[in-house]
Amino acid sequence: MHKHTHNKIRLEHITSFGDAVFAFAITFMALSIEIPNIPNNLTEPEVADKLVQLLPQFEIYLISFIIVGIFWIKYHQVFNQIEDSHSIMVWLNLIFLFFITLVSFATALEINYGLYHSVFIVYAIILTATGALLALIWLHASKNKMLIDKNMSERQIKSFSVQSIIPSLVFISSIGISFIDIQVAQYFWLVIFPAQLFVRRKFAPTDD
Repeated sequence: MHKHTHNKIRLEHITSFGDAVFAFAITFMALSIEIPNIPNNLTEPEVADKLVQLLPQFEIYLISFIIVGIFWIKYHQVFNQIEDSHSIMVWLNLIFLFFITLVSFATALEINYGLYHSVFIVYAIILTATGALLALIWLHASKNKMLIDKNMSERQIKSFSVQSIIPSLVFISSIGISFIDIQVAQYFWLVIFPAQLFVRRKFAPTDD
């Protein structure tokens, strides 16, 4: 038993490593924005026009930043309810963080080749897989009640479980919407906010 305990990775080390990966992912996304070469002899209106040309890239970066921010919030909300580590959970966490780095790669693709429908589909698939892996971490932990906060009620556990699958459902649905309009499909990702708020309210404790 003593040996088994020493073989475990502490939860604070898991989340600290996760925070470092999230920070790297966001930094890489910011570096994907191509700063235009602005000669010194340009007039103010010409410089302003060059900067306006950056708006589509910044828009993609902003959406990606919000999505990664959602994942970071949910990541910590999940691990705030987990009290012990497990080898399967650790490996699921590593794969999840790998996909977080792929979000940066997908953002760079979107910034440079966003006009192609196939690029959006790749992006949405990466986000779907990322959300699914975070959901698996929680579902694995909640299945083994010894890993989660003993004070959580069944209603709270169910609320967390439903919330965990919402991002993947939204991202996979956006692929179908993208065949109509890619930009609308991207903004559809923001539906995650009201959807999770609805679930939290639905499963909120009720006064008997």
